[in-house]
Amino acid sequence: MNKNFTEMGLSPKTLKAIEKMGFTTPTPIQSSAIPAILKGKDIIGQAHTGTGKTATFTIPMLEQLDFSSRHVQALVLCPTRELAVQVTREINSLGINRSELSAVTVYGGQPIERQIRALRKGVQIVVGTPGRLMDHMRRGTLKLDKVRYVVLDEADEMLNMGFLEDIEYILSEINTDRQTVLFSATMPKPIVALARKFQRDPELIRVVERVLTVPTIEQYYLEVKESSKTNVLSRLIDYYNPELSLVFCNTKKKVDELVVKLQEIDYSADGLHGDMSQSLRDRVMKSFRNGLIKILVATDVAARGIDVDNIDAVFNYDVPDDEEYYVHRIGRTGRAGKKGMAFSFAYGRSLHRLREIERYTKIKINKMNIPSTKDIKARKAEAFIEEVSSILEQGNLGDYVPAVEKLIERGYTSMEIAAALIKLNFSRNNIKQDLESPQDRKMIKLVVNAGKKHNIRARDLVGAITGEAGIPGDRIGAIKLLDKRSYVEVERKYADLVIESLNHSKVKGNRVSVQRAS
Repeated sequence: MNKNFTEMGLSPKTLKAIEKMGFTTPTPIQSSAIPAILKGKDIIGQAHTGTGKTATFTIPMLEQLDFSSRHVQALVLCPTRELAVQVTREINSLGINRSELSAVTVYGGQPIERQIRALRKGVQIVVGTPGRLMDHMRRGTLKLDKVRYVVLDEADEMLNMGFLEDIEYILSEINTDRQTVLFSATMPKPIVALARKFQRDPELIRVVERVLTVPTIEQYYLEVKESSKTNVLSRLIDYYNPELSLVFCNTKKKVDELVVKLQEIDYSADGLHGDMSQSLRDRVMKSFRNGLIKILVATDVAARGIDVDNIDAVFNYDVPDDEEYYVHRIGRTGRAGKKGMAFSFAYGRSLHRLREIERYTKIKINKMNIPSTKDIKARKAEAFIEEVSSILEQGNLGDYVPAVEKLIERGYTSMEIAAALIKLNFSRNNIKQDLESPQDRKMIKLVVNAGKKHNIRARDLVGAITGEAGIPGDRIGAIKLLDKRSYVEVERKYADLVIESLNHSKVKGNRVSVQRAS
């Protein structure tokens, strides 16, 4: 374990969890804030996304709670459901060695009865959005009389979303001898006023890097008029072929419009914004995290809390109005030491805004030309050559040699045959096919505890699987309906996802359970 963490006087359980998570050296905000919080001080932490702030408030929280008690002792307020879920996930990871730990996430859009049941069992930590926390307080299902540790995460964003009165109401209902930790990327006047009102002599810990963006992210901008943005986006995606990409728009309407355009030209894309139901947002995020959706189009607020490490590229379809949003956006790529790319579309006034972002981040955003059709074809040809070279090196081509010999017998040269196959591959697959192993393609049979007597048809099961699990219909195999149960075949790599997604969901009004057939 790194000496810097041990010097903080943390317990062995916490140190082991930190080591398991791969943390080696504390980040600047962790080095400064964790010791202060452990001393019981209220703090205002000014730090950006990706600086380790969740661990900063979680580590001392776990050190100070009484795990023999099942009362709520810590409350974490977050602006969005996505961030709340991410925070809870990290709390559980850092508390993995504490069997008594119980943390629950509460947010709107999820059945409140499920949350009430979890709270009644007794928990030490509650993470949630202000609106749903207030719902539980008014119902009497969330008792705050034992709370002694409160965190306001991304406080500036909560204020931007209009949660100021809700936050003040929640804090006013908690004992004043609590410890209050506030994190905010920016420090506008309302944040300062909130701190003065609800914190006791807070210590300001500011860790704002001179260079606000990650050096592993290549940043570019392209001069693009509004009418050409979709075309340029498709060219960049075709040229770089990112595994997962995130596209930011400034409005919900623009998100919806762009998703339709991308789907019309056969891209695997979907959207995420605040007007969508929570269940739909959950489904979209699950599909994106599992790689079933390759392009996620989102607004800034909806993207808060997205925790996906393998996003290769971020596209600023619209240049953000705020410099901080630019930092948050591109910070979604280049994670875990990997390289990432960020592209911004700018023209006219938005070019001026991009210059302001450059001055703020102290980073030069390089101009690049729009890839031409010739550039894209050349890039695809290079990628194809690499794939073919890899297959040739692997060998085991004996089964395919007779087909080539037949073509040679018909008078074609090996050069002509190879060129024809390359042309065929280009025209049919556009070099975007996934090289799946035979093991991935193997079908697994699942059994569902509902059948003909429940008025279930094959298409109902297909609709439920594609809708809940988000997998393409062509990944589903044979379906056999019996009176009281049904058998469904799905590709091996999707089996666990289907089981998780369908279990306890409803098909034609019937709550079902799914498992692997014996």
